[in-house]
Amino acid sequence: MAPARSLGLLLFLLLGSDEMPTEEPRNPCKLKEDRQYGSFDLNDIATCFTTCKGSADSPCDVGNLQRYWLKYESYLLENSMETVDLPFVKALIQNISTDVSEDLLFSLMPSQIPKQVMQGEEQPADRVRLPKSLFGALLPGNGSAVQLAITILNISEGDIFKGPKLLQDNGGSVLNSRMVGLSVGQMHATGLSEPVEITFSHQHQPPNMILTCVFWDVAKGNWDTQGCSTEPGDERTVCRCDHLTFFALLLRPILDLATAQTLTHISQAGCGVSMIFLALTIVLYVALRLSLQRFKSEDAPKIHMALSGSLFLLNLTFLISVGSSSQGSPASCWLRAAILHYFLLCVFTWMGLEAFHLYLLAIRVFNTYFGHYFLKLSLLGWGLPALVVIGAGSSNSYGVYTIRDQENRTSLELCWFQKEPALYATVHVYFLVSFLFGAVVLALVAWKIVTLPSATAGKERGQTWKSVFTVLGLSSLVGMTWGLAVLTPLGLSTIYIFALFNSLQGVFIFGWFTILYFPRQSTTAFSSGTARVDQAHSASQE
Repeated sequence: MAPARSLGLLLFLLLGSDEMPTEEPRNPCKLKEDRQYGSFDLNDIATCFTTCKGSADSPCDVGNLQRYWLKYESYLLENSMETVDLPFVKALIQNISTDVSEDLLFSLMPSQIPKQVMQGEEQPADRVRLPKSLFGALLPGNGSAVQLAITILNISEGDIFKGPKLLQDNGGSVLNSRMVGLSVGQMHATGLSEPVEITFSHQHQPPNMILTCVFWDVAKGNWDTQGCSTEPGDERTVCRCDHLTFFALLLRPILDLATAQTLTHISQAGCGVSMIFLALTIVLYVALRLSLQRFKSEDAPKIHMALSGSLFLLNLTFLISVGSSSQGSPASCWLRAAILHYFLLCVFTWMGLEAFHLYLLAIRVFNTYFGHYFLKLSLLGWGLPALVVIGAGSSNSYGVYTIRDQENRTSLELCWFQKEPALYATVHVYFLVSFLFGAVVLALVAWKIVTLPSATAGKERGQTWKSVFTVLGLSSLVGMTWGLAVLTPLGLSTIYIFALFNSLQGVFIFGWFTILYFPRQSTTAFSSGTARVDQAHSASQE
């Protein structure tokens, strides 16, 4: 009977093997609470730093994984381990006397175990300075030692320790994927009288990226800045925090995808409104030219119309370029970029010519005769940008221009420059020359208006605010709103202000033109002053 039973069991196993349940493939990222910190466990779980990247094929318990690594320092302290040297984590455990007489400095080089830097030794680029008051405050007066743990954790590019803050930023990241953990004993150190100072070295970052010192808030499961300050530098950033935990330096784009889309919508709406008012300005000028004889000889209205026309065409080209993105053939993209560049330079040039004409009217006044004056201005206003565009085009500078975030995702794409040196030389420098000239002329005119004798300026009440309004009106002609671009590195709010005010330049020009040439009877003396001076200037040229 025994052989029969054995044979039956063998047949059952053979025939029923297809129906036996199979084990699920082992996934270390579905972390269980009982995982230990042995060498095998650490290496196994460290693979999750790269594999846990929002993939549905390999689900991860990100919360448990984060708690696992946050408890690692406590494990090191409990087991009195001196050093850890693994590819993904470096750690130092050192006994420190609580009555130290000076601040302590430790290196944080990513490829080395943290080590103490003695006085007189060269300071490493990455370092942490612990104030002497830190240890005395934790164990005051007993002169005993306390264990200090310093951990450098490489978290790679996955979702672990990313948190909602970075996931919502859509492009932010932890600089160099590096976290620095600091703890003293098993104590919860907060509200320190002197902050700990962590210095992170890094390459020079592009202007559209910002660096922020943060710590990992265990309760929120997110990065936070409370209690930390940031001291940025070209190749290093210093973080000062009043507590001990895990710290990092966040690198985030100022123009992430959501911000770029919002700014694009603001610019499109502003450009559309400006185009309407610029068109009204041109129609108004044509009507005045047909009805008033003096408009045929005055140069100021002609210059205003040249600026209005170039600004209208720039707004139109911008809307077409943004609307079509980089679609189409390379040749069509090249052409759209060249046209956009041309009208942008025309606007800059005519703003400079507005400043030059204002200089002749208000500053120089005498000996201002130029034969064929407006013709020469037109040749310069429309011809010089054409020469610059031809030069840029011949060097193959135009193409698809892409703004990317730190993780190489596209925030904005349009037909523009593909060579940055050409962009700097033919746009940034060109604008800077025009803007600075206009700013100097406007400042001189403002000074002259403010210091104008009362006998000349008139004795009517409210002359001060009228002078201010005059300067503001002139500032729209010489392009002072473009100067807000200089402030954009200060933060996102200044970028929004620049996008809003600059796209509404056409509205400001319409308002100035209307008030200048349709003054109320009581304000004729102040608001038509420029027009009357221009009449005399034009008459001297005839």
